[in-house]
Amino acid sequence: MPQLLFVFSLLACLFLPGKLLADDLTGNIQQHYAGMTSFKAEFAQTLTHRESGAVEKRQGTLTFAKPLRLLWQTSSPRKELLLITKDVIWNYIPDEEIAYQYNPNLMHGAANIIQVITGQADLMRDFEVKRVGLENNLQRLKLYPKNPTTQLVEADIWVDAKSGVIMKSESVDFYGNGNTIAFTSYTENVQIKDSLFRFSPPKGVEVEDRRNDSQGKDLLR
Repeated sequence: MPQLLFVFSLLACLFLPGKLLADDLTGNIQQHYAGMTSFKAEFAQTLTHRESGAVEKRQGTLTFAKPLRLLWQTSSPRKELLLITKDVIWNYIPDEEIAYQYNPNLMHGAANIIQVITGQADLMRDFEVKRVGLENNLQRLKLYPKNPTTQLVEADIWVDAKSGVIMKSESVDFYGNGNTIAFTSYTENVQIKDSLFRFSPPKGVEVEDRRNDSQGKDLLR
């Protein structure tokens, strides 16, 4: 009997290692972000358009605080602001002198890449997770949404296994377009003033209210 149990244990290790290791790492990620209150990061973003082959590279900063409050500021190649709070979502493009308002419900009810990179997505509930392996000292996990959306049909994340911090993500939408976000610096549990998460459109800026739009919006493109 002990021999039989050993064989079963060995078979489990042979056929389910990726799943077991992915579950273990996913648990570490969830535990880490549960204890985190805020972070600031610098990012490098690469957007790829499947049909045209166009590639756009962006740089900027991301500030996040619980509950879900996020300020995404792109500094190059052009300035852009994305502000997310429980009450409203703002997307301001200074060069075009326009600011869009979106319903905060865009952040609820479906897994999205913003929830993933801020550690707020429930990876075990919302995704099928598969461990890929070690790349550049980061553990790579592949995520398949259990309820895919037009904005997200699959994603990969690269995680610092010791800390449980997500340092890079690569997502693909329904049309095959890619969105890679890599943190080039990352600092947790920093003091952030509430005023940082307030926005008023500058004088002369056109405001387009899209809070009643029924279609989703990929907020980080």
